[in-house]
Amino acid sequence: MKPKHFPLLNNLLAFFASLRLRPGSSKLITALAAVFVLVCGLSQATLAQQVRGIVRDKETKEPLPFVGIGVKGTTMGTASNENGEFTLNLPSLPQTLVFSELAHVKDTVRVTAPGQSLEISLAPATVVLSEVKVASYAYQLVDRAYQQMKKNYGRKFYGKAYYRQITRIDNDPTELLEMVWNAKSNNARIEGTSVAQGRYAAKQALISDKNFSLYTKAFGLYDDKADTTKALGLFSPNVVANYLLEIKGVLEKGETGGIAEIAFETRPEQTKYRSKGTVWIDVDTYQVIRYKMTTPQLTRKANNPTFSFKNTELELDMVFQNDTTAVNPLEHIRAMMTYDLVRPGLPPAKMNVSAFTFFYDTSRKPTNLTYSKVTSNERDLEAIRKVKYDPAFWANNPVVKRTPLEDEVVKSFEQKGAFGTMVKKPEPKADVRIRNGRIE
Repeated sequence: MKPKHFPLLNNLLAFFASLRLRPGSSKLITALAAVFVLVCGLSQATLAQQVRGIVRDKETKEPLPFVGIGVKGTTMGTASNENGEFTLNLPSLPQTLVFSELAHVKDTVRVTAPGQSLEISLAPATVVLSEVKVASYAYQLVDRAYQQMKKNYGRKFYGKAYYRQITRIDNDPTELLEMVWNAKSNNARIEGTSVAQGRYAAKQALISDKNFSLYTKAFGLYDDKADTTKALGLFSPNVVANYLLEIKGVLEKGETGGIAEIAFETRPEQTKYRSKGTVWIDVDTYQVIRYKMTTPQLTRKANNPTFSFKNTELELDMVFQNDTTAVNPLEHIRAMMTYDLVRPGLPPAKMNVSAFTFFYDTSRKPTNLTYSKVTSNERDLEAIRKVKYDPAFWANNPVVKRTPLEDEVVKSFEQKGAFGTMVKKPEPKADVRIRNGRIE
């Protein structure tokens, strides 16, 4: 049940208590039956508007992860999880759901009945192999995207962001963190956040990441305060000097236009920063629709001086809402870090920290909330401690449906009573830092 039903139920129970009914009396049995019917009714009313389902590729029948699912005409929405599954609570019916994923054709489904389980099949988008052989075209698209980003950087978006992080050591989950942020963003990055709700659970482990959300909150495609003469990012005046680009193809978008898929990699002579990946740019509006990159350059330090890190890699995947507006807000960000933790006399431990952030209830309307800019000294655990833990909130707000594996992790921590109980020990120093607009 949702929290809003509790006052009514509590008042009813208080009323029955005032009647001073004796155990075993027929009146008491009748009263308890009434409470039972009310509870069931409220539960059904809560679940009645919930829609769940799975999204698949129409041709391969494989599940499609991270598909954007919006409610037409509203700011509500969710995303499918890694298994293509989704859950969405609707305020009323009927509603039209919009399913969008970059490599597939957008589709809509009208939901008219409660409790429906949907199976959505999205057709792959047509990929036109680029006939443009002029190497400069890729650089032209990236430069125009940079100019468009710079021009509209001041247009802000306000809403919520749901963040889920799981740490695994040798594939064993050791840490789970979930937060809901009040988020302020623009067409290139998150500008600021404040924690609305959060929970954290962990078990004793070799190492933990207390500020991994820094990668999500600090990374951006462009920063108007950065020194452009020294900028190493893809969207800068220095793209020709720093990057090799290649157009892989163009995704058709309606009868005209399309979305160019451009592979990028830092030039061999660029030794200060290494990265490679793919960016998708609308060839008509020059908006960045998706940016995915990996970099091996991470400066990390462990509290234990005998520990060291090898084979470090950070992967970031930023997806923006793909619609017809002049400036598109963020839809979701995925961050994943992998490395080998080396210890004397022991085999390396395989580390994996992954986080998924989904943005929802996004609008252009400013709020009276305070949004804090990210700093390398902040700690996720400290931020969560400042907000009262609300179990009912997490029970009634499935912003992004968990995978069965994630459900197992959550249940295991819940059974141990780990959520809401924080380990009271000094926080370690920052294991990441920000320098010249880049995360190290």
